Amino acid sequence: MMKKKYKKVKDSEITLTELMLPSHSNFSGKIHGGFILSLMDKAAFSSASKFSGQYCVTASVNRVDFLSPIEVGELVTLKSRINYIGNSSMVVGIRVESQNIRTGVVKHCNSSYFTMIAKDTTGKIVKVPGLIIENKDQLRRYMRSIKHIEMRNERKNEFSEKNFIPDNYEEILKGYNVKLTL
Repeated sequence: MMKKKYKKVKDSEITLTELMLPSHSNFSGKIHGGFILSLMDKAAFSSASKFSGQYCVTASVNRVDFLSPIEVGELVTLKSRINYIGNSSMVVGIRVESQNIRTGVVKHCNSSYFTMIAKDTTGKIVKVPGLIIENKDQLRRYMRSIKHIEMRNERKNEFSEKNFIPDNYEEILKGYNVKLTL
């Protein structure tokens, strides 16, 4: 029997830095959110592949809130690392910061969590190494991911076509800008 392999969070850490060019901007001169999402996907892929030793694909992206606009000419740095390990899945946390080159001011632009799946050369899903948790912050991130997965599964079950009961929500909806005509 083969002994299970474990790796540390640091074995997944990636830092990507890129200068924002005019070609990355939208009609208002700010950097396209889609371009930033593309960089985030690249960082998530890099972290997950580095950790697993396999090519990985994006299974899902958790909420992305754009907190601060990014300007042309700023340096954007993405820091990514594994937060959670399943059998073949990994949750990669990504933090995006921009820095004004002239003033040195750094802004937190957004953070998100990408779920990545490890695959072999034939496209078959493969197991990933276990995770060694070394400190309270890593444990907090791991537990946050577990809670997110549990809540997602509960929401999926509650709102499935089979389980959804409209009458259960009429009272709640009275506080919203909606009129039911079911």
